Amino acid sequence: MKLTAKARYALRILLDIAQNATEEKPRTLKEISESQAIGEKFVSRLVLNLRDAGMVTAARGREGGYRLAKAPKDISLLEIIEAAQGPICVVECLGEKTCERAPACAPKLIWGDVNEAIRSSLRNVTLKKVLSK
Repeated sequence: MKLTAKARYALRILLDIAQNATEEKPRTLKEISESQAIGEKFVSRLVLNLRDAGMVTAARGREGGYRLAKAPKDISLLEIIEAAQGPICVVECLGEKTCERAPACAPKLIWGDVNEAIRSSLRNVTLKKVLSK
């Protein structure tokens, strides 16, 4: 399992919003893009994923931008990664793709345990915890 640039950048975007956005002044795509050195189009696409996952809200208009939709303590690293790159899966057969050996496959059980341990660890790391580092 490898984290994609989308997952890493999604975390950086949320950290940027958490540290800089206020009720009066949401964070614009341009501000996020410049401060994080990520292309504005890429930021835009990731912010849409984060919005669809319920992590950010958009304020429209001239003074518009993005704010967190939930408290940092309520956003897990697992949610961020899966919003950006899709479900975490250490091997394909645990996801949507299956093989004919699946019903009697002992390694699949082990990989399932490994996958759940990773998911559990990521679920326990919140945006608030990352902010405090």
